[in-house]
Amino acid sequence: MRLIFMGTPDFAVPTLDALHDAGHEICAVYSQPPARAGRGKQLRPSPVHARAEELGLEVRTPDSMRDEAAQADFLALEADAAVVVAYGQILPLPIINGPRLGCFNVHGSLLPRWRGAAPIQRAIEAGDAVTGITIMQMETGLDTGPMLLKGETPTAGKTAGDLHDELMVMGASLMVETLASLDAITPETQDDALATYAAKIDKAEAKIDWSKSAEAIERQVRAFSPFPGAWFDLAGERVKLLRAEIVAGDGAAGIVLDDRFTVACGTGAIRPIQLQRAGKPAMALEDYLRGRPVKAGEALA
Repeated sequence: MRLIFMGTPDFAVPTLDALHDAGHEICAVYSQPPARAGRGKQLRPSPVHARAEELGLEVRTPDSMRDEAAQADFLALEADAAVVVAYGQILPLPIINGPRLGCFNVHGSLLPRWRGAAPIQRAIEAGDAVTGITIMQMETGLDTGPMLLKGETPTAGKTAGDLHDELMVMGASLMVETLASLDAITPETQDDALATYAAKIDKAEAKIDWSKSAEAIERQVRAFSPFPGAWFDLAGERVKLLRAEIVAGDGAAGIVLDDRFTVACGTGAIRPIQLQRAGKPAMALEDYLRGRPVKAGEALA
């Protein structure tokens, strides 16, 4: 097919690669404009932008697809379809309806559950046993379009980072399969009554509330790892908790129960597996305790 690809972050790169490897003609790649990053605040292209240039593809970075000139340039490509993966802009109707077959999206949840910006994190946080990828025909609503193909995976023990890396590969494979099988796929309308909304992650949510159950805190830790990182305060130092396990223990919420860093929660207890001190790399519990031992009775805030 003659395709337009629209994506920005790392999550979208495997789909771009898979479509290129499958022999599709990618006539243009759209990505968010380069952003200033690093100490020198130099303009840095997005991961998709950089990869597209490596593949020798034309890259376009309009500030807004609502701009009439940008829309005219898009439509002039006369593409069979557009593939959209975490592009970062809400697409107007002329873009959605522009390609001959429309626009197809890789979404990181099992729709209609978790429409919105943070489906991977919200699935973990809510305790969903499985999550996955939905390939969707795009329309103007937020992730409301007909579903074409799905793949699922268990969430147990996985952080948001783990699932991100797993789902971006799954999404690439499913998108290639979808385009190869369009004539045999019957679109499935979403049941709006089953929809949930995956709100964007607010950094304020990352502070651990030790009055919650051990199960809820362990899910919060996984949902916010690696970013923004669930955190607590120990003697005035902010520490990120990147992985934790539920263990036996009982006591006042937020109190360290032993020298192995078992921490009492509202119900039950958890023990860190991986932590990160301010300005330091992530480290295993044993390494953390060598640098900063803890004692029973210390309080976390």
